[in-house]
Amino acid sequence: MKRIRAVSNFFTVLMLALCVYLCLYSALSYRKLFDNDYNGRTRLLSGQNRRGDIYSSDGYLLAHTAAVVDDTGNITEKREYPFGSIFAHIVGYSAYGRSGIEDLEDYYLVRSNISLSKKAEYAENSEKYPGNTVITSLNAMLQCAAEEALRGYRGAIIVSEPATGRILACVSKPDFDPNTIAENWENITSDNSSGSLINRATQGLYPPGSTFKILDAAAFIEQDQEAAGEYSYECTGSITRDGQTISCYHGDIHYTVDFTDSFVRSCNCSFANIGLLLDRPKFFRLLDGLYFNRPLPFDLPAAISRAPKEAGSDADIMQLSIGQGTLVMTPLHMNMITAAIANRGIMMQPYVIDSVVTAQGDDLTVFHPRELKRAMSSTAAEMIASMMEETVLGGTARGIRNERYTAAGKTGSAEYSDTGSQSHAWFTGYAPAEDPRICITVVLEGAGSGSQAAVPAAKHVMDAWFDTH
Repeated sequence: MKRIRAVSNFFTVLMLALCVYLCLYSALSYRKLFDNDYNGRTRLLSGQNRRGDIYSSDGYLLAHTAAVVDDTGNITEKREYPFGSIFAHIVGYSAYGRSGIEDLEDYYLVRSNISLSKKAEYAENSEKYPGNTVITSLNAMLQCAAEEALRGYRGAIIVSEPATGRILACVSKPDFDPNTIAENWENITSDNSSGSLINRATQGLYPPGSTFKILDAAAFIEQDQEAAGEYSYECTGSITRDGQTISCYHGDIHYTVDFTDSFVRSCNCSFANIGLLLDRPKFFRLLDGLYFNRPLPFDLPAAISRAPKEAGSDADIMQLSIGQGTLVMTPLHMNMITAAIANRGIMMQPYVIDSVVTAQGDDLTVFHPRELKRAMSSTAAEMIASMMEETVLGGTARGIRNERYTAAGKTGSAEYSDTGSQSHAWFTGYAPAEDPRICITVVLEGAGSGSQAAVPAAKHVMDAWFDTH
C-alpha cells in the first residue's frame, strides 16, 4: 500500500510540475506560440479585425489597411504603404510570410484592444474592429534624407540615438515597393543578382576596412594607456611580416606618426604595427564581448559579424587590424559600437518600436531604453572620441566638417576583390561631437574611398537632421 501511495504521489507531483511548466511557457512564449504556423488564431483574428496602422515617431503613417470596393461592389482589404519603397526593408510587408516591423509586431497589429462599447458600435455597423497601432522609433524626415543619400548606390545607411539605442532611420538599396509586392513577387525572388529583399543595414556583411581601427584603438588603450600615449611609428608606406605586405591607401607615406596621427590619417602600416603589439588573447576576448561571432541583441533578423576567434600568424593579425582578411561586419553592428563611443563606453540595445497603442490611443506597451553592457572604459571611449573629432577636423573625414554642428567620425575603404582594386566605402560617426544626438553608419558597395563617397552621404543625412533640430 505504501508503495502504491508513493508511486501515486510521484505522478501527482510530476503532473503538477508539467502543468506549472506549460503555464509558465505559455505565459512567457505567448508571441512565439501565436506566430506558430499551426496556430489558426491569426486567420480568425484577421477575419474580425482590420490590421492596425504603423506610424513613424514624428507622426507619419507608414502602413495602413484600406477598404477597396471592386467593380462588383465587393469590399476587400489592401495594405498600403504611403512612402512606397522608402521604408521597404525596415517596415516590411504583410504578404508572403511578412517581414520587418510587419512581422515583428504582427501579434499586436492583428489584435484589437478597443473598449467593448466601441466594439459594439463597429459590430452594429457590420464593420471590422480596428487593430492596434504600432508607433516606431523611425523618423520619416531622416529616413527620406537617408534614402536620398543612398540613391544610385547599393548599400545601407542606419541612424540611431546613442543615448537610448532607438533606430531613427534604416535604409537599404536595392529596394522594392511593398505596395506591389504581391504582383512582383516572382520577379523579385527570381532576380538573384539584386538581393532587393535583403536589408543590408542589418543582414549585409562587409569587411569594415579602416572603421575597424576604432576597435584596435580601444584594445590598445585598454591594454596600456601609457604606451598608447607615447606611441610613435615611422610609416614608409608599407610593412611586411610573414611574407604579407600591408600598404597604406594609395601607397601614401605618412612618415612619423603618433597614435592620434595614425588614427586621424588612417595609416594602415601603423595600425598593422599596433595589431602586432596587442595582447592577442585579450584582443579576441574584447571582440567576443562586443558580439562578434554571436547574434546581436536585436529583435529583427540580423546577420552575425564574423571575426577570427584566436590568434593566427602575424600576417593574419595585420589584416585583421586594418579591417580586412576574414573579418566581416553588419552596418548595424558597427553603428552599435560607434554609438557606444558616443555614449562614453556604454552600449545600448538597438530597438525600432517606441510603443503600441489601441485604435483609441490607449497605451498597451511602451518600450524603454536598455543598457547592454560597458563596451569599454570611459577613458578609452573618450580618447577614441577625441581622435574621431580630430579625424573630422583635419583627417580623412574632414569633408563632413561645417560651421553648423560639430561631428566625430571614422572613414573606411574596404577592399573586397582579389586584386584590391575595388573597395566598399564606409563612414561611421556621430554629431554633435560634444553632445551626441545621432549616430550614423554608411556603407556604399564598390564606391571606393570612404572619404569621397560615404562622407558626403553621411553629411547629407546629418544636415537634414540639424535643419529641424
